[in-house]
Amino acid sequence: MGSTLVFPNIRDADREMRVENSTIDLSWHPPRKTWINDLDHILNGTGTHGFYFNGSALPSTVPYGSYNWCNMPWDCNDEGLFYYGQPLNPAGNNSANAYWIVFTSDTNPFAPSGFNGTCQFPQITKEGLDDSWQHGKDIFGVYHDLLGFLPSELGDKVTYRVTNNVITSQVAGMLIGGMYSPKSPAPLRIQPKGIDSLEPQYSCPAASSLYSSYGVGGNAANWTKHLTEVKSLYTSLDAISGVASDSIDWHKSFDHYYDSLSARQCHAKPLPCSINDPSKCVTQAQADTVYRLGQYEYSFIHRDSPQSLQAAVGSYGVWLAELAQNIRDFASGKSPVIYRHNVAHDGSVSRLLSILQVDVMVWVGMGSEVVFEVYSRGYGEKNYIRILWGGQILQSSSPALGKVDMLELDVFLDYIDGLVGSKASKVVDYCDS
Repeated sequence: MGSTLVFPNIRDADREMRVENSTIDLSWHPPRKTWINDLDHILNGTGTHGFYFNGSALPSTVPYGSYNWCNMPWDCNDEGLFYYGQPLNPAGNNSANAYWIVFTSDTNPFAPSGFNGTCQFPQITKEGLDDSWQHGKDIFGVYHDLLGFLPSELGDKVTYRVTNNVITSQVAGMLIGGMYSPKSPAPLRIQPKGIDSLEPQYSCPAASSLYSSYGVGGNAANWTKHLTEVKSLYTSLDAISGVASDSIDWHKSFDHYYDSLSARQCHAKPLPCSINDPSKCVTQAQADTVYRLGQYEYSFIHRDSPQSLQAAVGSYGVWLAELAQNIRDFASGKSPVIYRHNVAHDGSVSRLLSILQVDVMVWVGMGSEVVFEVYSRGYGEKNYIRILWGGQILQSSSPALGKVDMLELDVFLDYIDGLVGSKASKVVDYCDS
């Protein structure tokens, strides 16, 4: 959760610009073959190939750009969730800085579901909040202190957007604090519940049906094959955890076991043991297999299946249409905004990467980000785009995009328009089909 999508617009780039021809290929292209989408290796391999599941802070010996899944909630008694309203424009009486404290009552006979802790899910841990603040500080250090691009004060040139899930507001508040430490309240842009394009929440039955037909919950042979191959692993994990062997939610994918085991290891907790027989515990080898299977599933759902591009366009094309329009509005002088920061979710970023046809797909980790930078040699000159994924230049399997490093902006916009249509018209037509 709390993944970020950022697109600054930077001018005067002294870089070699890449110009493409006018023919835009809008078809699906498979991702690069790696261990992630090699089922034989997933089932028979070992370890996690340097993917990190043991905390949000990577050791200094880990190479830059290495995959890190963490950070996830565990215990929240060292922070507060502040929920209150206060009059603005004109100002009125001030509100107390009221925050939630999660508690259970001995009188209430109903036990909370899931982990019985002090978090009100969805909630970011204190460590996650600190990570968000540090990320804001680092962004400001690059785009203000180093490049001189961001303004010194928070104003109309910078905007922040969140989803209807409160966890994104928790991240955004800390991130803004790290960037600007504003003395006055900072607005977070949000679309109405039920139509939000960032999360996404808008209805697209055609995309939902398409995902179900080839992915989680479906009966397609190329999806169920890996689930059939690991029945013995499921049997072992079920026996230790107490999960019923006929639980559909726990056996239609490895999502639940992936989240459960990684949450423990992200917070240096031991892997679980059976309540009935403490000598039977999940082994590290079993946890690593679950992590490999999770990566395989995400790659299959969002990239390896030829149907993934259409499903992503249907379910996330509205946000891409907004992205294209925002870039056009700045380039034409209609908007003063030079920096837009969107705080979203792993499902948001995964769909975006699917549309961009990233050449290696992973299960999007905590705090992952995609950055869109728009460059120009000067006003009146052509614009170019660079896209960063995980702090490195994004490589697309689509020949229309390729390595997105100083790609002519019109090529990128034509690619997006070709898929989603003007004002997402093609998305509407598809979703209503």
